[in-house]
Amino acid sequence: MLGSISIEQLLVVIGVLLVSMTVHEATHAYVGLKLGDDTAAEEGRISLNPLKHIDPFMTVLLPAITLFLFHAPILAAKPVPFNPERVRYGEMGAAMIAAAGPLSNLVLAILAALVARGTGVDVLVANNLLSVILYTFIVLNVSLFVFNLIPIPPLDGSRVLYAFAPEPLQNVMRQIEPYGFFIIIGLVVVGGFGRVLTGLTQSVLNFLL
Repeated sequence: MLGSISIEQLLVVIGVLLVSMTVHEATHAYVGLKLGDDTAAEEGRISLNPLKHIDPFMTVLLPAITLFLFHAPILAAKPVPFNPERVRYGEMGAAMIAAAGPLSNLVLAILAALVARGTGVDVLVANNLLSVILYTFIVLNVSLFVFNLIPIPPLDGSRVLYAFAPEPLQNVMRQIEPYGFFIIIGLVVVGGFGRVLTGLTQSVLNFLL
């Protein structure tokens, strides 16, 4: 994935990831506050400062390891805390908080696509820095939107599914949550799950572009 990337492109990717990740996590915290839970707000997570959302392992060490092993970075931000006892609407409120993050990435991708159309920039032709930035912004945010909606704990999609799942499935989801991220990595690396994600991401990109 990153084998032939230039330094300029790498800096763009890092910058876009930081912005997208920050908006994603801050949106979780903001929606949580609006639904009555100020846990994340008290920890300063309603912030556009990327440092508030960086986890030393998940955001720094893990992508370095996966980049070396799989030639593609896998990373996550510091989880946004919430207290389900404070959130209005119970499990549905928790699902709304979870869905807010991926939806913020979809909104960012749509805004970038609108900017490209409004300025006449062909993002599919990387002939200037603006086209590279806009294309990277669209692709990475669509990828974050699709990836985070995977209904496997601890990803956001699992919290959305949890709100509608029957109790036996909820029990299973609680049991696998400590191992969920390793399950996801295994599915992407060993199984054909990566192709499924790529297909879904491409479908959204085709619609936007």
